[in-house]
This record gives sequence, structure tokens and C-alpha cells, in this order.
Amino acid sequence: MSKSKIVAANDPSNIQKAVEILIAGGIVAFPTETVYGLGADALNPLAVARVFEAKSRPQFDPLIVHVASMAQAISLWKETPEAVLRLMKEYWPGPLTLVLPKNDKIPDLVTAGLPTVAVRMPKNEVALKLIQLLGRPVAAPSANLFGYTSATTALAVSEDLEGKVD
Repeated sequence: MSKSKIVAANDPSNIQKAVEILIAGGIVAFPTETVYGLGADALNPLAVARVFEAKSRPQFDPLIVHVASMAQAISLWKETPEAVLRLMKEYWPGPLTLVLPKNDKIPDLVTAGLPTVAVRMPKNEVALKLIQLLGRPVAAPSANLFGYTSATTALAVSEDLEGKVD
């Protein structure tokens, strides 16, 4: 892997490059409304494994899956109760994570073998655009080494994960 590089997250050409990296099974760091996420295609177990490796995260610790639409979230769960639909309409996009029984689309690695998956829709234009262009959900825990403070700047991501992010 080459040396990680900080780029302008809101530059459309950089978002497109990040999408290409995700399609190829790579991992990227991107801003959300709370912290930076370390993302991989949530439906690609090999890419998801790279997130665990880069963070030195134990595989018994499940990941949050980020989506760009309610429909994308609903496609990941076995069923979506009416109360959950109301919560999504009221609070998404935003830092609300919903945990429901997963369907077979979500690899067990993402959920640490648990029968549920945590899903949220970030309220950040860059994150939403990235996920929309990818057309797939993104597994994205915070972009920092496991057990360390979550990164709130690109520089903090670079310092923690230098050379581990595509």
C-alpha cells in the first residue's frame, strides 16, 4: 500500500477516486457529522477485513454500516417495523444508529456473527455523496486505531493510520 494522502474531501474528483477505491476492495477515510469514518464496501467481506486489520480492531467488535437512503437501510434488515420507519423519517440523516435483525446481504464479519446490524445515515454531504455514488452501504467505524480517541480531523486520521488507508 502506498503512503496515505490527505485530499480535499468535498472535491468531486476526490469523492469519485474514493468510490473507485471502494469498488476495488480498498478502504478510505471520510468525514461524517461526528467523526471521520474508515470505510469499506459493507457487502465485500475481504474489504471489511481490511478495516479490522488497519484499525487493529478485534473481529468480535461489530461495525456500523452507513447508508445514503432509507431504502438502502431497509434492504439490509429482515424487516423494518413502522416505529423504525418513523424514527428514520424524523432523525435521518443524522447521528442516529438503528440496530435490527440483518438479512443475508450483510456478511457475518460486519456484525461479528451477531444476528443484528447497526445502520445509520450520516448527515454529511461528502459521506452521503460517497455512499450514493458507490451505490452500496459502507461499513465505517471511526478512523482511528482501536481503543484510541476517534479522529475528528483528517490530520488525526493520517497520524493514527498512516500507510493503512488507500
